[in-house]
Amino acid sequence: MRATIHDVAQKAGVSVATVSRVVNGNYPVREETRQRVNAAIKALQYVPNMQARELNMRCSSSIGVVVPGLYNMFFAEVIDGIEDYLHRGSYSLLLCCAKNDPRQEMQCVTDLMSRNVSGIIVISPNTEQVAPAFYEQLQQRLAMVFINSYTAQLPDVSLVNDDARSGVRQALAWLTGHGHRRILFVRGDHSDSYRVKEQAYVEFMTENGWLHREDIVSVGEGNGTMTVDHTARRMQSVLSDRSLTAVLCCNDLMGVGVLAACRKLGIQVPQELSVIGYDNISLGNFITPQLTTVDQHMFRLGSRAAELLIERITTGVCHQLLLDNQLVLRETTADCRRS
Repeated sequence: MRATIHDVAQKAGVSVATVSRVVNGNYPVREETRQRVNAAIKALQYVPNMQARELNMRCSSSIGVVVPGLYNMFFAEVIDGIEDYLHRGSYSLLLCCAKNDPRQEMQCVTDLMSRNVSGIIVISPNTEQVAPAFYEQLQQRLAMVFINSYTAQLPDVSLVNDDARSGVRQALAWLTGHGHRRILFVRGDHSDSYRVKEQAYVEFMTENGWLHREDIVSVGEGNGTMTVDHTARRMQSVLSDRSLTAVLCCNDLMGVGVLAACRKLGIQVPQELSVIGYDNISLGNFITPQLTTVDQHMFRLGSRAAELLIERITTGVCHQLLLDNQLVLRETTADCRRS
């Protein structure tokens, strides 16, 4: 059976309170006593009961994280940044997947609250589809941080957003600066991020007189297991329009799907068609040709979000951060060679 704190105290010949002080390091204990307690802990393979400790301290060391999906490496790298920062403060992470469903997102948040988490980070929340009062009421009771939420303006929710508008404009400026005019925009469903990127695309192309509304295409689920396949199938019909010379995608999974469609159609990349993804996940480096993309520094997004959440928990202060994006040129972009 699992050893208890009482077992450790009995073996070490000390009180339960002394064992607790050694484990938590919150009160001075004589060195000889500390060594005896640590020897008992090792011999019994004792693991402290975190739930009991949190009940005594009346606070939780757990942080909840809600992620839209688990199949896009973007989210994995953001979570890595969150966990790296939380580990410094001895916080643990509870992960919940919303599967890009607004109702599931609300259920995830509710479930995490029932587990007494100290705060919640929501990555790419569906703030336009979630019941309007849900987050407004929640933020009055719990510390929260949104990552890449471009619509929620709640006074007590910290925000960490990547500058998607700037990233899209960087990509378009490079393409148009190299002669491209018919640029397809590929997005998915149910994401504030896709909406903001589309707005930036429409603004840029309208400013220059190059906007064709039919060049905005949705491939449905943008972060699932079938995103690459769905994009590839959708693009096989769309790319039959040979007046298109470039494609800008809302994430790298869609970019990989476009490249798959090009292989099936015999379209040479980048000689006949330039392709740019978004996120800079590691997958873009592993394919041939390597995918040009926009880096939104996922690890940094996660780390800064965790930092803001701990600050919100400890001081009550909220912040809103906008982090820069950077175009990363690889092998899927080139000058437009069509007249």
